[in-house]
Amino acid sequence: MRTRLVLAALLGLGLGAVVPAAAAGRFAEPGDRDLTLTVGGRARTYLVHLPPRFRERAPLPILLAFHGGGGTAAGFKAYSGLDAVADREGFVVVYPDGSGRPGRRLLTWNAGDCCGFARDVNVDDVGFALALLADLATDLPLDRRRVYATGHSNGAMMAYRVALEAAARIAAIAPVAGMMVADPFAPAAPVPVLHIHSVDDPRALYAGGLGPAFPFTRIRVAHRPVEAGLARWIARAGCPVAGQVVETRATPPDARGRRHTAIRWRWGPCASAAEVELWKLTGAGHGWPGGPSPLPEGVMGPDTTVISAAEEVWRFVRRFRRP
Repeated sequence: MRTRLVLAALLGLGLGAVVPAAAAGRFAEPGDRDLTLTVGGRARTYLVHLPPRFRERAPLPILLAFHGGGGTAAGFKAYSGLDAVADREGFVVVYPDGSGRPGRRLLTWNAGDCCGFARDVNVDDVGFALALLADLATDLPLDRRRVYATGHSNGAMMAYRVALEAAARIAAIAPVAGMMVADPFAPAAPVPVLHIHSVDDPRALYAGGLGPAFPFTRIRVAHRPVEAGLARWIARAGCPVAGQVVETRATPPDARGRRHTAIRWRWGPCASAAEVELWKLTGAGHGWPGGPSPLPEGVMGPDTTVISAAEEVWRFVRRFRRP
């Protein structure tokens, strides 16, 4: 019901749930914007990164990039490496802020069974994502067929929820280190999925189960098994049950003899236009591959450069368009 109301508002049916930010002069030049939008009576913030010569590259693909639990849009922007890929490839990156107590810190997403403040007060984060797309489309030449989503940890869970509840709007998703925790599973259309996750992730457990407490709290999250979650998207897309290994990578041993590996699995061709892939890592922790973790190794596990999540996200999603 919530998503239907938001979609109706976006179609101009006069429900009054969305108040667009002032549009004049927002996007005269490339670079970064810090914007505010009111959705359902709640003030929300988000960062936008526009690539060079963005007007010449229209219509522009757009990537929603959801930060991890306890993080911020600015923090994710700083460590994800997505801006550099966007500048080279010519797409827009949007970094929304989750919700928390007053101030832009310790923010979370209502991704279903997780996490924190956003879940506890049932924030309409799918509505927020759809509303900011509509707001940006008022004065940016966006390609509505090429709306993508990624995210890290709780943000990965949020990318899944957006695809689940707004499948007709999302061309592909690429979640990192966080499996879907929203129910029921009933996407209106198949959605291509690339999932990136380490079997040695100490926080978002690959095999599922109750993860460790968040730092300085007693809050724990029940994680769902990665492969069981992917199996639902594989079935929805009409893909073969058995996947195929299409690529392997490994790092040289580090000073402590540790070696990271990455195996890319693919399920396809599928009965639909969708496809499912999995980068299955070993040795790496909970961090964003290719970037520095926002927290110490004792909390996140080892960083890895065996793949670049930013590069792999774009490599996958760029191939898909909504009709």
